Amino acid sequence: MPAFAHFGTNEWVILFLVLLLGWLLGLVSRSGGAKWRRAYEAERDARIEEQRERDAALAAANTRIAELEAAARPVPVAPAPAVTPVATPETLDLRRDDLSAIRGVGRGGERRLNAQGLYRYADIVGLSPADEAALEQKLGADPGYIEQERWREQAALLDAGRVDEHRATFG
Repeated sequence: MPAFAHFGTNEWVILFLVLLLGWLLGLVSRSGGAKWRRAYEAERDARIEEQRERDAALAAANTRIAELEAAARPVPVAPAPAVTPVATPETLDLRRDDLSAIRGVGRGGERRLNAQGLYRYADIVGLSPADEAALEQKLGADPGYIEQERWREQAALLDAGRVDEHRATFG
């Protein structure tokens, strides 16, 4: 036996009223839905129009950039300065002196001096005061460090083979 067969008159009236109420709510909401749909469409159209305006402004800016680039005079480019290669023992076919024997140089300093193209005691002896200042700056040493440690004097002794005198004086 179907479940609704036990319905009495009151149940049938309630069921009818619920159906009638659902139908009325559907009619009311349908008119409200049109209002929301119109608001959505208006918002969508406004956003599409804003995007078109942005695209037009971007196109105008790109056109102006192209005009300015076409009207601009080319900037003359100076030729690159000639690069003087750093001398190495291999390119100069010279022997390498032990620059770390100079007090204040050490092994790390010797590598940094080699990187600057200095491999022999004679290279240190031949430094001018201006070369000395430039080298101190490149090595990150305090100004006057090379003179203070007397590198040129030490290099001259070592270059002359006076190792004992160097050891006695600077040891």
